[in-house]
Amino acid sequence: MTELSDLSPLRAGAAALADNLLTDELHEVTVNVNGAAHTRTVPARRLLSDFLRHDLRLTGTHVGCEHGVCGACTVLVDGAPARACLMFAVQAQSHEVTTVEGLGSSADSMNHVQQAFAECHGLQCGFCTPGFITTITSFLEENPDPTEEEAREVVSGNLCRCTGYQNIVKSVLRAAELKREAGEPA
Repeated sequence: MTELSDLSPLRAGAAALADNLLTDELHEVTVNVNGAAHTRTVPARRLLSDFLRHDLRLTGTHVGCEHGVCGACTVLVDGAPARACLMFAVQAQSHEVTTVEGLGSSADSMNHVQQAFAECHGLQCGFCTPGFITTITSFLEENPDPTEEEAREVVSGNLCRCTGYQNIVKSVLRAAELKREAGEPA
């Protein structure tokens, strides 16, 4: 049987951890989000997803698994897809972050991927959609004429619980077509 005195190091460690969590160091961070600089004072461990959703009230970035597996929190950091639930806000200091809200050319217009998702019924409940849209937008910048196999590969890193991915793949191919029709550069 464990003696109470044997538990004192565990109690001390737990108390130190609790003190550390309560006195989390604050940092001033400036992050360029959707073309505008935003400065906030945040705890060192504030996730980029929480910074976007709670500090900036940009709720298009969704948080699903909080382990970087589902892709719902995907944003673009300097144009490349990144899981916002795996990145701290302080790591985004001086970087350009683009959320799904920043992808249209204006608040009232959709980009080619958003339009393709609407046309091809590439969404059901919509929870995973922002992560798919940001991922696919970046992908089409590098590969403006993907094959069906390449489209399947790019969406394989994001999870959707509602669809069989068929219409999401169709959306990728349609978005590439719309982008080419618009004469957008690769």
